Amino acid sequence: MKVGIIGGGGIVGSSAGFALQLGGIVHEIVIVDANAELADGQALDMLHGTAAIADQSIRSGGYDSLADADCICITAGLRRKPDESRLALINRNVELFRSILASIKSHGLRPDATVLVVSNPVDILTYLAEKDLGLPKGRVIGLGTLLDTLRFRSLLAMNLGAPATQVQAMILGEHGDSMVPVWSSASVAGLPLEKYPGFSPKLGEAVFQRAKTSGAEMIKKKTGAGFAVGVSIAEVIHAMALDSKRVLPVSTVQSGCYGLRDVAISVPTVVGRAGAEATLEIDLWPKELQGLRRSGGILQETLGQVLSGAKG
Repeated sequence: MKVGIIGGGGIVGSSAGFALQLGGIVHEIVIVDANAELADGQALDMLHGTAAIADQSIRSGGYDSLADADCICITAGLRRKPDESRLALINRNVELFRSILASIKSHGLRPDATVLVVSNPVDILTYLAEKDLGLPKGRVIGLGTLLDTLRFRSLLAMNLGAPATQVQAMILGEHGDSMVPVWSSASVAGLPLEKYPGFSPKLGEAVFQRAKTSGAEMIKKKTGAGFAVGVSIAEVIHAMALDSKRVLPVSTVQSGCYGLRDVAISVPTVVGRAGAEATLEIDLWPKELQGLRRSGGILQETLGQVLSGAKG
């Protein structure tokens, strides 16, 4: 599999490239960045380690080098300015993102390629990517709440003294303030989470709140998340490369799942060689379903503001 990472010079893009290198599954990685020198430096740094990991081609390049890529991962984005409103930042990122999409299209794009959107606001940009690129259904995926889910599971494990790989719990909805923890199916080693030693609703809520605000915590402590985002990106790309049909909470444009339509939002999604191959409508508690639909409504409202601003 050949993967191109747009914005690969930054912390998120370079962390994704390194995670993919360590995985040894992807055979070719191309780093693309507005700062060509930085992209070349990141690619060269990874290339120097290939002899100890796997026979991979790792290099920098431009948009023309992505025409035959199996997967294009977009991590480029702008940071918030002092006193800038959330919507103003969204509109600036939308402008940048659409210029990236135009560059991808103008240089050619395989019809069976998958585009993985990581840039924020990921749900809004995933919707725009699907509409602008015109790829087949399932070929545009947003990272969505996968990172939130991994944070949630890891923090639960830390607080319960349980193995992180045996904690199963999902966060669905918006990658943002309205995200929804799914307690109804959460478990540890196949045992119901609510009955696991040390768990309590109070602990659960505290863990969820920390997972929900982890992005802000990372910005405060180290200017932004990198390693865990890279691992999340690699999990999606490896699921496609291996056609493993993993069920992941990623963002795609919905057409009826849980009553959600014409909005990109995270629901349980089967990821394989063809991208987002199916969505699973598992039973949720009424409160969870209500929260998920509310999350969809919030995203649609934001999307409406973005689209009306673009027309204006």
